[in-house]
Amino acid sequence: MLELQQVDFSKGLVPAVVQDISTAQVLMLGYMNAAALAATLESRQVTFYSRSKKRLWTKGETSGNVLELIDAYLDCDGDTILIHARPHGPTCHTGTTTCFGDFPGPPLAFLGALMRLVAERDKQRPEGSYTTKLFERGLHKIAQKVGEEGVETALAGVAQSDRELLGESADLLFHLLVLLQARGLSLDDVIGVLRERHRA
Repeated sequence: MLELQQVDFSKGLVPAVVQDISTAQVLMLGYMNAAALAATLESRQVTFYSRSKKRLWTKGETSGNVLELIDAYLDCDGDTILIHARPHGPTCHTGTTTCFGDFPGPPLAFLGALMRLVAERDKQRPEGSYTTKLFERGLHKIAQKVGEEGVETALAGVAQSDRELLGESADLLFHLLVLLQARGLSLDDVIGVLRERHRA
């Protein structure tokens, strides 16, 4: 984790780019002074220095849509901060996910957004949701569904069209996310294993 004394505040405020830890989307750009960074590191909620209000401002202090600090990194010059955060609600005051409108982020970002949605479905269990039905059927049925989708994906890979293979692959990925969630795990945990293997 970044430490306060590592940052060069000699020119005044430093830019802080906030990125969603799950989707890699750039959520917003704010500015920090030493007090804002110290407050962020201590509270674990991203805090900026508001140039218009001339005071510290914690994102979400009015709306409740806070940015939970996960990690922070410094650029090579020591005067720009990259914040990895978990957003709790829309980041922009306009109600969009990011302050850059509806920019969807990199293609793989959708998997992170889908993972978050699956977790919400597990917690809230909205009526009529297919995902809710999966969770209510229990772990064994979810695992069975992943097995079925795996077989269908393999068959599509050798005997069906590209479109059918893509459809079956999408089904497999979705049900795998549900299975991971049912076990208290996530795609992040799978990626961690892949990273470890890559280093070996």
